[in-house]
Amino acid sequence: MSEPRSTPRHRRSRTALAVGVPLALTAAGTLAYGTDLGVLGLTAQQASAAAPSWAADTADGFASVNSLGQNGTYGGRGGQVVTVKTQAELEKYATAAQPYVIVVAGAIHLNPVGKEIKVQSDKTIVGAGTSGHIVGGGFFLGQGVHNVIIRNLTIRDAYQGVWNDKDHDFDAVQMDGAHHVWIDHNDLRHMADGLIDVRKDSTNVTVSWNKLSDNNKTFGIGWTQNVKTDITIHHNWIRETEQRNPSTDNAAHAHLYNNWLEDAPGTAIKSAYGNYSRGGTKMVLENSLFQGVNNPVIKDSGAAVVQRGNSFSGTSGRNESGGTAFDPKTYYPYSLDKAADLPSILKAGAGPRASIGKTAASPKAAAATTLTVAKDGSGQYTTVQAAVNAVPANNPSRVVIAVKPGTYRELVKVPSNKPHVTIQGTGGSRKDTTIVYNNASGTPKPGGGTYGTSGSATVAVEADDFQARNLTISNDFDEKANQHLKDHQAVALRTAADKVFLDGIIVSGDQDTLLLDTAAKDRLGRVYVSNSYIVGNVDFIFGRATAVVDRSVITLKKRWNGDSAGYVTAPSTAANRKGILIANSTVNGDVSAGSFHLGRPWHAGGDASLDPQTTVRNTNLSNAIKSAPWTDMSGFSWKDDRFAEYKNSGAGAGPASSNRPHLSDAQAANQEVADWLAGWTPAAS
Repeated sequence: MSEPRSTPRHRRSRTALAVGVPLALTAAGTLAYGTDLGVLGLTAQQASAAAPSWAADTADGFASVNSLGQNGTYGGRGGQVVTVKTQAELEKYATAAQPYVIVVAGAIHLNPVGKEIKVQSDKTIVGAGTSGHIVGGGFFLGQGVHNVIIRNLTIRDAYQGVWNDKDHDFDAVQMDGAHHVWIDHNDLRHMADGLIDVRKDSTNVTVSWNKLSDNNKTFGIGWTQNVKTDITIHHNWIRETEQRNPSTDNAAHAHLYNNWLEDAPGTAIKSAYGNYSRGGTKMVLENSLFQGVNNPVIKDSGAAVVQRGNSFSGTSGRNESGGTAFDPKTYYPYSLDKAADLPSILKAGAGPRASIGKTAASPKAAAATTLTVAKDGSGQYTTVQAAVNAVPANNPSRVVIAVKPGTYRELVKVPSNKPHVTIQGTGGSRKDTTIVYNNASGTPKPGGGTYGTSGSATVAVEADDFQARNLTISNDFDEKANQHLKDHQAVALRTAADKVFLDGIIVSGDQDTLLLDTAAKDRLGRVYVSNSYIVGNVDFIFGRATAVVDRSVITLKKRWNGDSAGYVTAPSTAANRKGILIANSTVNGDVSAGSFHLGRPWHAGGDASLDPQTTVRNTNLSNAIKSAPWTDMSGFSWKDDRFAEYKNSGAGAGPASSNRPHLSDAQAANQEVADWLAGWTPAAS
């Protein structure tokens, strides 16, 4: 910036892996996105036919945390997509050393019964719609196996006729010493032993959106003296199971939320217990629903259970809590549904989906054209801008610019006549591919004058339907070395377009890092930022776009001279439009307590007709946030504009006051992500 420093409620659908759905939540601080299906080495037609468009999604929860040399869980991303219909084909690719996305099309009956296919690292095994069934056996992930996704499958019917079977160890999924595993959207039932066994120090596991039913032993965790396992279990429907729902033994961190445990009346299967915390386990149990369950929550004397927001209906017996656990939001962001809503949510959303990520408003996109960029000359182009230049004017369909790992010191501009462009890093981490430059507002231009704030951007996007994924965009302007320059605003990324989707990226700078603008004051410009990092110190999320920052980490940074002081947002919203919404995120950083404002109103050019808006909701705020989080700017009072909070948490959150307005529940119902996006459903393409 050039400023001096001084409707009805929309419920998000759980049936689609799309915006606002916890299925593809990725811990914002740790996720690494990889190649999309259009850049897997197959032709676009082959890729489209071989796998659903969401097969490249990445995990949330502890499976997304960077540890043990693995940055998140993304399965076979980057490997070939193969479709299998026989046991031999499935075993061939599941046991291979190289990464694969393995699509199971049809029912595969395992021989002998009870066989557990030994899955190796870097695999995604995913069902084609609801047709992917593994019958009579399951999967085994042994010591050191990592980065595995098992998704959208039905695994069933290894049952040997003995209810509490102690002779047959026929599990749906068994892990012995594995790490970074995501089990999501499966139907697991009627096996001889457990449905899921997480054993022998397996860790960084997320189990989400599954149906677990018709079994004696549902879900066992532990069986070791080491207190090592980190596991997230959320949005699972556990129905008609007797024990281990789950049983959690010596887990360092067990986060269970939004699970529905149902023991229906009038059936032969009776629950012995629900969630069990054993040994040295530290468990956080939130917003889960227990219906008809005996002993719904139990703990050993040495274990911990911290309960919050759970609901119990028709339960009996032990319901225990006690001890101290941990704060899951220090590891990853997440959002909670109400416990009372879980039956409708999970009946619609748990288990395999016939069509995921597609809605009437977002039909299947045309297959993408892929252009590759590599500094070493192994791609089609050596700079990102050269690839953008190669996109034909007024291109009618998606063009993916796949950028190989490296640091690209260049300026990139995507002009308005080149829509449907995706710039995507192909490395294992978003840190592997960086686009960086160091212009500032006051930097002299070669032809005279200075760049100005908007002109300082490292990457400038003026084309609609733009996407960026799995990379870092940075402005590394050195303020300390350039004190002779007047204006130090230095933009990393500027968008001035509609339907901009920024997913799994890092945007890094100091002052004015992320400029979210529109093509004109009277034009709509919607931007959705998810699973990302945004780093800066002064007004570093700003502009007049209708912008959502969802499930992301906003990192506060000290100024060049070591001072801790700044402003997170500076909206310049036009009247009757929505401004900046920060939701389900985390605001933190190595700065002093009480040193940052959440925002201030930017009336660009002194335009009094503007009505700046920032809402921060369901977000964890560190103690860096001031108790009076909003402030004036350039003679304009924040109280004359639209600044509010709703149900934030953390040391930086505070009660409502005249200096800290909170939304009512009724107001918040019209300030959700879907309200901001106004009918647009961002989806990776």
